[in-house]
Amino acid sequence: MGSGVLTAGFVRAPDGAMQCEGVPIERIAREVGTPLFVYSSAIIRDRYARLAAALAPVPHRIHYTLKANSSRTLLRLLHDQGAGAEVVSGGELQRALRAGFTASDVIFGGVGKTDDELREAIRAKVMLINAESEAELVRIDALAREAGRVAPVGLRINPELSLATHDYIKTGERGNKFGIPHAEAEAVARVALRLKNVALVGLDMHLGSQLSRVEPYHAGASRLVALYFEIKALGASAIRYLDIGGGLGVRYENEDPLDLDKFAEVVLPLVARTGLTLLMEPGRYLVGNAGALVATVLYRKATGGKQYIIADAGMTELLRPSHYDAYHKIERVEGGTAKPVVADVVGPVCESGDFLALDREVVDTQPGEHILVHDAGAYGYVMSSTYNSRRRAAEVLVDGDRFAVITVRETYDDLMRLDVDTPTWSA
Repeated sequence: MGSGVLTAGFVRAPDGAMQCEGVPIERIAREVGTPLFVYSSAIIRDRYARLAAALAPVPHRIHYTLKANSSRTLLRLLHDQGAGAEVVSGGELQRALRAGFTASDVIFGGVGKTDDELREAIRAKVMLINAESEAELVRIDALAREAGRVAPVGLRINPELSLATHDYIKTGERGNKFGIPHAEAEAVARVALRLKNVALVGLDMHLGSQLSRVEPYHAGASRLVALYFEIKALGASAIRYLDIGGGLGVRYENEDPLDLDKFAEVVLPLVARTGLTLLMEPGRYLVGNAGALVATVLYRKATGGKQYIIADAGMTELLRPSHYDAYHKIERVEGGTAKPVVADVVGPVCESGDFLALDREVVDTQPGEHILVHDAGAYGYVMSSTYNSRRRAAEVLVDGDRFAVITVRETYDDLMRLDVDTPTWSA
């Protein structure tokens, strides 16, 4: 099974130039233009296969979480591997359905679902709606009664564990907005069992994101399993699923990737005690290392004792460095030799917070050459914006020695398509 990191997606060719699988990055940049996101299908398939092998000893379903990257072609690639989907909005539900997932493949989560979104999920007959509060549970029941349906629900329980990860991606600590407080879980389960138009079929937790140790999963799964047996004793005989979320960490700089063998060793025996189907909702783990952002260097600038590499991509394409202070390795695409330089790698956006790296030692890349920003497959394109009326980038998928554009670059007409030229005023 193994848990090493596949590195064959983005490598140097014999001439020193960067390529993705068998396709030169410079060729893609020349034909498609920049900025653009490039994805390796081989890495995605490899990551899915590794996780599926690790979970094989117990009944399980892997539901890819669309918030990491919702490109339709990538969704179809994961669907073909056997994945289900996890969505957190009506828009993501539609993306999943249009990519080929059936409603029975879909888990609907999220802390703030609207009535319209819940109606859409109930109407579509999704596999599971994870309720995050007693109030939401009661609302699901009312909307299901309105539709003449019984909605399958899971209870998302906050395991209330402290984790060593970025504050913005912690979701399983006490006092967090996510989930039902652990102390209230049994009481909410009693409510679920009394309601006529919901069926309690699952228990769910999500610890947070970018986790590299197995101990939190062991602690969280232990709490969820114990809670299952408590709720089962109340008469909850329809529970079929134990959902332990996602959050599997990947390597950006020098992090140790999660050891899937150890993960399976400590988590699967707990799940096996219940006889339930294990659900997992990986996102970043499947696509994070599979993607890269490619940009063209526009200018070199020296001012105030600092060197700047100014590129045609920045915070509008990849928000993570500015928003999370995240590290992404940056390399020069072209081959040949060049000296290293300590520089800020910045974009064209009118914000001082528009950067891809600060005070980073990088290869001295010149105007007209390209840089490749690694590990941008998750929370890259999906978090991109049109701030400064910048057109969103293109996306490309590589499969062996071929590539295809899977999302076209926005046009100016796309940017202004929803503008109303002559407003109709209401008095």
